[in-house]
Amino acid sequence: MILFRLTWLSLLNRRNTLLLSLLSLSLSVFILLGVDMVRQQAKSSFTATVSGTDLIVGARSGQINLLLYSVFHIGNATNNISWQSYQEISQHPKVAWSIPLSLGDSHRGFRVLGTSQAYFRHFRYGRKQALEFRKGEPFADLFDVVLGAEVARQLGYKLGSEILINHGIGNAALMTHKDKPFRVVGILEATGTPVDSTLHVSLEAIEAIHLDWQGGVKMPGVSVSAEQARQASLQPEQITAMLLGLNSRLSSFQLQRAINQYRKEPLLAILPGLALQELWQMFSLAEKALLIISALVLCSSLIGLLSLMLTSLNERRREMAVLRSVGARPWQICILLMLESLLLTLCSLTLGVALVYLAMAALGPWLQAELGLHLSLQGLSLWQWQMLGIMLGLGALVGLIPGYRAYRQSLADGMAIKL
Repeated sequence: MILFRLTWLSLLNRRNTLLLSLLSLSLSVFILLGVDMVRQQAKSSFTATVSGTDLIVGARSGQINLLLYSVFHIGNATNNISWQSYQEISQHPKVAWSIPLSLGDSHRGFRVLGTSQAYFRHFRYGRKQALEFRKGEPFADLFDVVLGAEVARQLGYKLGSEILINHGIGNAALMTHKDKPFRVVGILEATGTPVDSTLHVSLEAIEAIHLDWQGGVKMPGVSVSAEQARQASLQPEQITAMLLGLNSRLSSFQLQRAINQYRKEPLLAILPGLALQELWQMFSLAEKALLIISALVLCSSLIGLLSLMLTSLNERRREMAVLRSVGARPWQICILLMLESLLLTLCSLTLGVALVYLAMAALGPWLQAELGLHLSLQGLSLWQWQMLGIMLGLGALVGLIPGYRAYRQSLADGMAIKL
């Protein structure tokens, strides 16, 4: 107890010089722990981009490619699925619900998704959270559109706004369906998923805007107005992909095998959970790089603490000599300096953890609203407790070096310093 009391009094006596080290070390802990917590929650959010969906079905290609264009709306399908195949698969006895997806158009850089009312009823993300409307309602009219939160925020659209859809995506989106404007009838709440950056229309609307198109090219001399489109037969001929929910998840592999062996056209069915895990592995290098950078920041702060303790050691020779003169042994002097470093590290860890939770509580709502990144306040994981333990051990080791030097100082060397 005496050593702890001496350590605490010594730190208080030098609080002005140690304050910067305390802040530096606390910020390092904040960065390292904060990066790890955001990484883990981002991974959880990534793997929960779509939940409650048992199978994703598309044209036969690669598993990652199918996941990217059907869930993340990145890239294009190698082929489409016929409407007949969609109906046959969706009516399978093992299928509880199905969501058709049709991609290919865009609006000012955001993808347009053609789907059905089942999308708003059955699509789930995160921990099986349903889509919610911030304003408005699902599309009902042929030329209604529902916006994701990010689309509405960036483009400043409100209910009743009129928009035009471009044919194609990216640099290929050169043609605009000017004769068939859409009206915004709903804006979704932020989800932190690609839903936020998507415009949602009905499958019939996708057919309507392409009535005077063939093979991806507008037919010369042919024009179908919006009113004429309402009178036409708008049953889709093909879709891009489909999401399936099954009556029992135990039948996932059985139905997956049946779809992969479908004879009428080459199809691929994937398990979204496994595909998401495989895709996340592709980012493992960047994930490790962030942790390494954070660890280097912590090491630089510990080196700064070591430098400060070594620099002040010569100024504290009289203090060490006085302690020796009243009966302190050399090993006790060594332990005293190690305890100083250990206590300073412990205070830094406490302050760093507090800063992480304060930042998450303060910035969480803003990140959810602006970036769609949901950060929940939850306890530290086993790995994070292990990290804190490693940091505490490193703090004790930092104090070992000046402690050993103080151990070697002689009583005569300390007393030789004049008053």
